[in-house]
Amino acid sequence: MPRGPGLDATDLSRVAVFAALTAALGLPGSFSAFGGVPITAQTLGVMLAGAVLGPRLGALAMIVLLTLVAAGLPLLAGGRGGIAVFTGPSAGYALGWIAGAFVTGLIVHGSARRPSVFRIAVGMLAGAIVVVYAIGVPVQSLVTRLPLGETFVLSLAFIPGDLIKAAIATATVSSLLRAYPRAFRRSWLPPRQNAEVSP
Repeated sequence: MPRGPGLDATDLSRVAVFAALTAALGLPGSFSAFGGVPITAQTLGVMLAGAVLGPRLGALAMIVLLTLVAAGLPLLAGGRGGIAVFTGPSAGYALGWIAGAFVTGLIVHGSARRPSVFRIAVGMLAGAIVVVYAIGVPVQSLVTRLPLGETFVLSLAFIPGDLIKAAIATATVSSLLRAYPRAFRRSWLPPRQNAEVSP
């Protein structure tokens, strides 16, 4: 069953691990696309944090990471850090990681039954893509002063890469569920089986 509201040392260490993992995924660097928004692997960390830690701890991992970035640590792709990160065109995407991890975790952990591959994939797509874009695109439009519709069309260039990351994250979480379910620190009922039809 899901854990209560209290945080213990294990929870805090797991939050730190996923904040560090997301930061590490920025080490390969990035390249900027339309409007100066960098394309990075760090949204893969957002997906994994939400799916493994659940909504509350997944969002907390992103808050920890972004707090360290705001304090000046160069933890975003390309060695970016400092408060200026949150005034640029990618600010909304970074802040969207918090809500994205929360929604991903909410969907993956939202049932008492062990999540199917389909439910995990929906969590990745809804949380780390739809929600992040819903926050990131309007902020990018505001900062760059491009029309919202034009900014949205330009942002579609990121979708193929994000879909690949969602597929990788879905496969990773599904494999982890089978190989090491204790990583999720909760228990689920078995997936619902199709009822057999009596003759």
